[in-house]
Amino acid sequence: MAENGVQTGPEVTHSRVLKIAIPIVLANVTVPVLGAVDTGVVGQLGEAAPIGAVGIGAVILTALYWVFGFLRMGTTGLTSQAHGAGRPGEVAALLTRALLIASVGGAAIIALQWLIFSGAFQLAPASVEVESLAREYMAIRIWSAPAIIASFGVTGWLIALERTRAVLAIQLVMNGLNIGLDLWFVLGLGWGVQGVALATFIAEWSGLGFGLWLCRDALSRPAARDWACVFDGPALRNMASVNGHILQRSLMLEGIVVSFLFLGARFGDVTLAANQVLLQFLHITAYALDGFAFAAEALVGQAMGARQLGKLRQSAIMASQWGLVITAVMACTFWFGGGMIIDLMAKDPEVQSEARLYLIYMALAPVVGLAAWMFDGIFIGATRTRDMRNMMVISLIVYIIAVVLLLPAFGNHGLWIALLISYVARGITLALRYSALEASVQV
Repeated sequence: MAENGVQTGPEVTHSRVLKIAIPIVLANVTVPVLGAVDTGVVGQLGEAAPIGAVGIGAVILTALYWVFGFLRMGTTGLTSQAHGAGRPGEVAALLTRALLIASVGGAAIIALQWLIFSGAFQLAPASVEVESLAREYMAIRIWSAPAIIASFGVTGWLIALERTRAVLAIQLVMNGLNIGLDLWFVLGLGWGVQGVALATFIAEWSGLGFGLWLCRDALSRPAARDWACVFDGPALRNMASVNGHILQRSLMLEGIVVSFLFLGARFGDVTLAANQVLLQFLHITAYALDGFAFAAEALVGQAMGARQLGKLRQSAIMASQWGLVITAVMACTFWFGGGMIIDLMAKDPEVQSEARLYLIYMALAPVVGLAAWMFDGIFIGATRTRDMRNMMVISLIVYIIAVVLLLPAFGNHGLWIALLISYVARGITLALRYSALEASVQV
């Protein structure tokens, strides 16, 4: 079948969307499991300090590596478009570029580790014992920075080619190895916090090695080592532009989340703890919707690369339809079963009671946030990242105004409402730019 005289390739179907999305959802399930095992293993040592050290060390490193999350999204958008345009050489070159960026970024983090650790503990001071153990933990894990960042690029590249079962396999191998080594090093050999760090270090490099093996066909192509192609000026500038816009947008989004936590702290420890518990509901929603947003990234990107407007619309609509199904399931689950989930996460009766006061917002979050999540995937696939950055600026301003107006009058309720308003603002502003995205396909 052809569209405007262009070979259209595989049809966009619901089964194709699900084939992309379901492995991502399953891969996301492994993330909290690993965190729980890390905490549980050090918890067997019978001391509070190791638990705190692993917790704070993991948070610092996760936040640091998150800065490079643009590499996952940017690689997906650019690679899916190159694939859709029938440019296998550029597809291979994009993987090499992502790996080179990861190598430079990882080396910079390793070189600057002392400044990073010192700055982190200035912002989040801990007891002498916890800080000392956390530094030991991070001093080991920091050496896998290049592997973690490179894995972002590999994951984005595989998603672009609809190879999400490979992404699931990488997560299962990496996290399974991590859990096994955790048990051996900590409970078997008694290596404590250093054992947890070493287990993660080995697992992260092993995960990257397995991921590269899965990409071996592309890496064996001459284009992957054609340095004139890899360092092509226009391609590099385009990649820098796309990734730069995503980074700016992500920093503003992170600013909203961090300010939410800080502002919630003013209402006391019980409310702060309740907010932390309820944020896990948003993480669950994100894990569930990510699969369909990623499906939109891959399919929209391929349609954009092939200049097929009909397929782009189909991809956006079908992925969003499944996102709507997941949203309905999440909203109902949170509304009818949210109390039980809260009780599993928190044992303090005061925290349980406080969290229940805001449960309505958890039921509303998937509904009001659906457009934001799905449009993110659509715009990433189309590499309309400048629009994403600009609409995020507007959404941030709307959030700030909502906080100023609602926080004094409604307290923590106002804070939650402001957060949900920021989701609505992201969805509406990106929706208003969708017609321009479609118009760009026909240019």
